[in-house]
Amino acid sequence: MKQVSSAVIELRDLQLKTDIGTYGPNDTKPDAHLLDLTLGVALDQVVITKDGMAHVFDYDPLITEIDRLAADGQYETQERLITRIAGACAAHSAIKRMEISLKKLPVRSGSGSLGVRLILDEIATDTLRPDQTKTTL
Repeated sequence: MKQVSSAVIELRDLQLKTDIGTYGPNDTKPDAHLLDLTLGVALDQVVITKDGMAHVFDYDPLITEIDRLAADGQYETQERLITRIAGACAAHSAIKRMEISLKKLPVRSGSGSLGVRLILDEIATDTLRPDQTKTTL
């Protein structure tokens, strides 16, 4: 069996400043929305022979864009924000695959979390790239 190597960049528990959902007076409104990202990149973006930002994927601009999208008005659903985040990730050609998880907490009475997870392989990620005219995010 052929062994396959992979490289990922992981971001965990990033609290987003966002407004998601519609809540009544007796509903539990979430205190936080947390984002997890696992971004598959080329092996040569992690295994490097020289130290320096020119040799790796610079994730800071992506995080800035995610922050902008999160604060871009009120969202009715987590799914819409996660779709827009997927589009922001796909705009970076260095990202080959992605797993995005967005969860809110608490769900009820100060406990629980509820989230949406999106997993896209390389083919699905390519369909979201800006040069693909069939997808609008």
